[in-house]
This record gives sequence, C-alpha cells and structure tokens, in this order.
Amino acid sequence: MATGTTGAAGTTRPADTAGPAGATVTAGRDGATRTEAGATAGAPADRGSAAGSARSTPRPTGRLRRTLLASLVAAAVVFPMSAAASPNVPAPAPAAFAEDAAPHDRYAANRANLAEAARMAEGAGRTGRAAKLRAMGAAGAAQFLTFDGRGRGRAVEVFGDLESADRVTVLVPGSDTTLDTYQRFRAGAVSLQQRLQAEHPRSAVVAWLGYDTPGTVSTTVLTADRADEAAADLGPFLDRLRAVSGSGSRLSLLCHSYGSVVCARTGPTGPAVVDMVLFGSPGTGAESARDLPTGARVWAGRGTGDWIGNVPHVRLGGVGFGTDPVDPAFGARAFAAGAAGHSDYLKPGTESLDSLAAIVLGTTPASEVPHA
Repeated sequence: MATGTTGAAGTTRPADTAGPAGATVTAGRDGATRTEAGATAGAPADRGSAAGSARSTPRPTGRLRRTLLASLVAAAVVFPMSAAASPNVPAPAPAAFAEDAAPHDRYAANRANLAEAARMAEGAGRTGRAAKLRAMGAAGAAQFLTFDGRGRGRAVEVFGDLESADRVTVLVPGSDTTLDTYQRFRAGAVSLQQRLQAEHPRSAVVAWLGYDTPGTVSTTVLTADRADEAAADLGPFLDRLRAVSGSGSRLSLLCHSYGSVVCARTGPTGPAVVDMVLFGSPGTGAESARDLPTGARVWAGRGTGDWIGNVPHVRLGGVGFGTDPVDPAFGARAFAAGAAGHSDYLKPGTESLDSLAAIVLGTTPASEVPHA
C-alpha cells in the first residue's frame, strides 16, 4: 500500500523533525495458504468407492477457516508491488539541530546529509540507492525537515512555504514506502501541492515518511503493530507542525492505504486537525468513525479501480482491520474518487485529486455523498 512527504516527530530514534520555534522533535525508529482436498476417483465401475471417499473428506475446522480467511486478506493486501529494501546501505547519522533551529536551517543541513548518504551508498557499490538519493536532492531545492538514510530510511519533506501557509496537508503513506520507492510518494505530494496552489497559494503539503512502513509481502501489513508505533510519533509531530505553520492554519490529514490505520490510531489530533481523509483504506481497526480518537471530520473514499475493495473487512485475533470505511455504517463522509486505482488518487486531472483538494481547502465537494 503505497502513496506519496515532510517531518517526523518521535521518541525512540534520533531523527529530527519540524518543531515549534525553540523545540526539537526527534523521530522514533524505528501467505497465502491454500488447502486442496483431493478425492480419488476410480473407474466408472468404482463410483461407490469414489463417493465414499468424497464423503470422508474432512470439512475445514474453525482454525483452518480462520487461516484461509487471513490468507485471503494477505493475498489481497500484498497484490500490488513489492519494493526492494536496502537495510545494509551505509549512511551518516541524521543531522542534529539546536532546539531553536529554523526550518530553512533544517532544510540546508538535511540536504547536506542526503548528499553524503548518496556518496556513501555509491562508494559501497549501492548505485541504485545512490541514484534515488540524488533524485531526492531535487537539484538542491528539497526541503526536508527530517532525513535519515539508514536502512529503509525516513524522510519528511515540505512542499510550499510552510511558515506562511494557512492550509497545511500531511500525507501519510502506506506499506512499502521507503527511500527506494520514495519518488512515487513524492509525485503524489507534488501533484496535490500544485492542485492546491492553483486555488489557494498559501498552501503547503508535508510528505510524512516518518515511520517504518510494513512490507506488502509480510505479516506486519495485516496487523496494527506498525501503525501503533507510527501513531506515537505522528501525534506529537502534528502538534509541533501547527506551531511552525502560518497563523490560524487549517491542518488536514490525508491517509492512504495502511496509512489510514496509522491515522486512525493517532490521537488526540487536537483542534488544528480539521479533516482526516481515509482513501484506499483496508479498514482502520475501528467499527465506526465515532470510535476514532479525533474531533476532525472523517472522510472516506475509494476508486472503482482500487483492488483493495476486495480485501475482506474482518478482524480476527488482531489480524485484519474490520469495518470498511466507505460502508455507510462506518459513518464517514463519502467523497467521489472516480475510477482511481490503488495508487492513482493523487494523479493530476483525476476526480479523486479534485475531491481531496476541495476537502483540504474547506470547500464542499460537489460530489460529496453525506452519510447519515
């Protein structure tokens, strides 16, 4: 589950993020089972024996049924693309900042750290990672509140002028979003920022790769464990983000795929978060929007081309995420997502992008379908 950037706050790992003037924020570090029952069929004259064999085939036990169901969830969730992680790529430690470091000072230090990480990766023969890091540098113009090139990596990138923005959007990605797949995440953030600024110049988008996302081909993507770890960092980051953005800024959380599990477990988000948007979501682990720890308006949408609609919306023994957020029973506000596929919601010119921009800007989408 992947989407497309800025600042992480946490407590367990020394990666810096945006904080209020005079505050340093650190970022915490972080199959399908198929059972075939075969019946031995004899020659036509042996029909009785074959029938007896069929009758004696055991029916699946409760445990087996649960295993099969979990396997269906896994098969649906891991379907898209698997990214190659680079856990052993050498990289420098994250840049350290004084508590009162301004965003532009953080940007400059993190660009230097990123360039050094690219050089180290190149020197270690990891040319693929080095090329991706150089692309992240964006010709010296990138604005990273946080960058950590170690392992799968973390990055929190700002698009727009954060300090003057009064519409700030935080994108929270889904599974397999790492430094090796960062460009697809960034592309979504850039597309959203361009769409917002066309109507409202004082807009900023923050791409928050502030947690170790689960792999799409892994058991971790089926539980909320990674989401709980991420939520512990995202909540404080949101508090500090408001302090460095424009006065009276309106903050929106856009949560894609597994990222919707992260957002649903982040709380309380405080009065600054006006909208929480779940798209391409497998579920949140909550039975209804009322159960989420936020006072924000909760939105949900899914494109007709999104495979995640085939994920079983169940929760058994901590596996799976329960009620479908686009089900009217969940109680979220619905928005039109058109024909979007799982990775298409933020593509330019799409109905889903128009709907998401309207939510962020506080205008009522013409296509909104309110849920009772």
